[in-house]
Amino acid sequence: MKKFIVPFLIVFFFFSGHKTTGQVQLSVYSEISIITTDSGDNLYETFGHSALRLKDPVLNLDLVYNYGVFDFNAPNFYGNFVQGRLLYKLTRYNFSYFLNSYTKQKRWIKQQTLNLTQQERQAFFMFLERNAQPQNAAYLYDPFFDNCASKLIDITQEILKDQITFHVEDMEKDLSLRTLMNREIHWNTWGSFGINLALGKKLDQKRQPLEYRYLPDYTHDLFQSATITRNGTQEPLVKKETVLASFPPLEKSGDLISPLLVFGLIFIVVLFLTIKAKKYTSVLKIIDFSLLLITGIVGLVILYLWMFTDHSTTPKNFNILWAFPLNLIVAFLFTKEKHQKWLPSYFRALKNAMVIQIFFWVMGWQVFSWALIPILLTLSLRYSYLQKTIFYPN
Repeated sequence: MKKFIVPFLIVFFFFSGHKTTGQVQLSVYSEISIITTDSGDNLYETFGHSALRLKDPVLNLDLVYNYGVFDFNAPNFYGNFVQGRLLYKLTRYNFSYFLNSYTKQKRWIKQQTLNLTQQERQAFFMFLERNAQPQNAAYLYDPFFDNCASKLIDITQEILKDQITFHVEDMEKDLSLRTLMNREIHWNTWGSFGINLALGKKLDQKRQPLEYRYLPDYTHDLFQSATITRNGTQEPLVKKETVLASFPPLEKSGDLISPLLVFGLIFIVVLFLTIKAKKYTSVLKIIDFSLLLITGIVGLVILYLWMFTDHSTTPKNFNILWAFPLNLIVAFLFTKEKHQKWLPSYFRALKNAMVIQIFFWVMGWQVFSWALIPILLTLSLRYSYLQKTIFYPN
C-alpha cells in the first residue's frame, strides 16, 4: 500500500493548484512526445493538429498540452475573430480524452517520442506547467505564424537552444504559405474560395522550410529530421515513432455544389441573356445592379480586413481589383434614369483593373482561386456591354 502513497501525494499537490511545479521531479521513465493528427471534416480541422504529450508511469501522469483550444462562448469571440485578435490557450488534460476524441473521428494519430535526458524532460515539463497556468495560458493566435503546430518548434528551440538543429536539406524550398495551404484543402470548395478571397499577397512570398511549420504535417517532418547535439555529437531528436490510431487519410474532394459550378452557371446564364439583350432588358438591369452591389460589398469587406484589422495576412489583397468598393455606390447611381457621362469610362477602368489582376496572377505576385475565373468572365462581359451602351435597348 505504501508504494502508492508517495506518487498519490505528488499528483495531489501537483493538481491542487499550489506552486509545486519545481518540486515535482519526473522519473527516469518519463517521456515527452510530439503528437500529430490527421485533418478533420470541419474547415478549422482541415490542416490537422499538433500537441505535446507528457507521460510518466511512475507518477501516473499521462497529459496532453494542447495549444489549439479556443472558446466560441468567450466574450466578443466573433468580433475578435474578425479583428484578428482571437485568443487561443494552452490547455492541459488527460491524454486519454484526446486519444478517444480523435479515434471517434477516425483520424490517425502519430507519436514522436523525443530523445531527451531527464533534465531536458524536466525543463519541458516546467515550461509547459508554467504556461498552462490560467494567467499564462492565452496567446494571440495567428493561423500562419503562431498556432498549435508552430508553437511546438518554438518551444523546443527555446528550451534546447543551440543543441537543436532542424535539417531542411531534403525539403522543398521557396514554397509560399498559400501553396502549402492549397495543398491541404481542395481548391473547388467554398472554404478554399473564402480563404483565398480574404488573404493578401503576403501569403505568396517564398518561404524557407522552417516557416512551413504552421502545418502539422511539416512540423512532424521537421522533428523527424531534427538532431540534438550532446558532447559534440549529433543524435536524432526523435527516438521512436508510434502510430497510436491508424485510419485511412481523409480524402479531400470538392463540394457537390461547388464555387466553380455556381459561378460557371451564372456566367452561362448572363452570356445567354446578354446575347438576347433586347428580350431580357429588365432582367439584365437587375443582374447589373446585383453584380455592382455584391462586388462593392465584397470589396468593402476586403478593404476593411486590409486597413482596419490586425490580421497579418489580409493587407495588400488585390482581389479588390475585381471586388471594387465604389461599385456599391455606382450600383445605386446606375438605377437612375439619367446616367452619368463618366460611367462608360468607369466600366472601362474596371475592365483594366481586372487585366492588372490577371497580370499579377501570371507573375505570381498574388495567386487567386481558380473559381474566380467565371466571375471575371461575367464581369468583363457585362462591363464591356455597359461601356458601349449605358442605355438598355427598348
